[in-house]
Amino acid sequence: MRLSLRKTPAPPQEPGVHGVVRVDPRTKSLTKRLRPGEIAVIDHLDLDRVSAEALLACAPAAVLNAARSTSGRYPNLGPDILVSAGIPLLDDLGPDVLTLVEGHTVRVVGSAVFERDRLVAEGVLQDEGTVAEAMAAAREGLAVQLESFAANTMDYLRRERELLLDGVGVPDIETVIEGRQVLIVVRGYHYKEDLVALRPYIKEYRPVLIGVDGGADAILEAGWKPDLIVGDMDSVSDRSLTCGAEIVVHAYRDGRAPGVERVEKLGVRHVAFPATGTSEDVAMLLADDKGAELIVAVGTHATLVEFLDKGRSGMASTFLTRLRVGGKLIDAKGVSRLYRQRISNWQLAWLVLAGLLALVVALASTTAGQTLFGLIGAGFDDLWSTLHTLVGGGT
Repeated sequence: MRLSLRKTPAPPQEPGVHGVVRVDPRTKSLTKRLRPGEIAVIDHLDLDRVSAEALLACAPAAVLNAARSTSGRYPNLGPDILVSAGIPLLDDLGPDVLTLVEGHTVRVVGSAVFERDRLVAEGVLQDEGTVAEAMAAAREGLAVQLESFAANTMDYLRRERELLLDGVGVPDIETVIEGRQVLIVVRGYHYKEDLVALRPYIKEYRPVLIGVDGGADAILEAGWKPDLIVGDMDSVSDRSLTCGAEIVVHAYRDGRAPGVERVEKLGVRHVAFPATGTSEDVAMLLADDKGAELIVAVGTHATLVEFLDKGRSGMASTFLTRLRVGGKLIDAKGVSRLYRQRISNWQLAWLVLAGLLALVVALASTTAGQTLFGLIGAGFDDLWSTLHTLVGGGT
């Protein structure tokens, strides 16, 4: 009896991109569990740069967006990051795509999404051409956004005048900031590169380290421990919250603070800071009010497009906060370019040699120096004669 060892050929795989789906309307939450080769399902209008970079770091097989990745309000940077990296980006799929069950396998064919043979949703497949066209149209709408930004700025100033001008409402903290430099880390634009560039600065000046939500994780990952953690506690790890840093929970103006419940469950002491702005605003205002000598910012928002990219009413609060603390605020990129270690070993060696040369020249120009060099020269002549005699006698 003969047994056949031939394997049954596998059925041909259907065309398209296949992968397990991870579903979460909040991109920030999704990236915490998204794995390489999986398909991300999000609901993110105007996909910003930070979120796109977080998605890219997870190496998904595709990104499915229930909303439009670019609405045309302003030239947001996220879609171009994904498309340029070769990751399929499907836009405007609608709410049906959010009904996909996490962990199930789906198939993306062109602009359509299938679960087995069922068409789940169909949208727009973005490419370099469509992204460039959307960016051009969005730039034309910047004037409208600028007007909205100005209106939001005046509204924020009216509501937070006492906090901005007089520091009313800033809580008392245990961390001593008076007269010290402060480094505020936000997990934003180029924060990893900036932290690497600032290693010599941190080592030499030992500033107070403040992590804004996930910025605390960035500080730990870089090898340091945050002194303060400020934020609404929605994107910071338990490891950071329990590392021994002082916790300042960003609360709404009416006193509500969703982050308090999480901190209390961990048994960590905290204080609340009610304010209308963003958590990075709260961190800057806190450092300024407590007497920081200098505030160095990593990953924060500094330009109009970055303010709009944040998606919080034009980030008017951050604009005004930067004006408030501007006299002592320095962007990390400026510090990394301006700051150098005070002196290196090579520089020290050259400095010593230059000093010795200057001393020799100065001595040679004096009578006492000439006498000294004459005695030294005579001593060398006597030593040479002695050595010559010994060598000659040996031969």
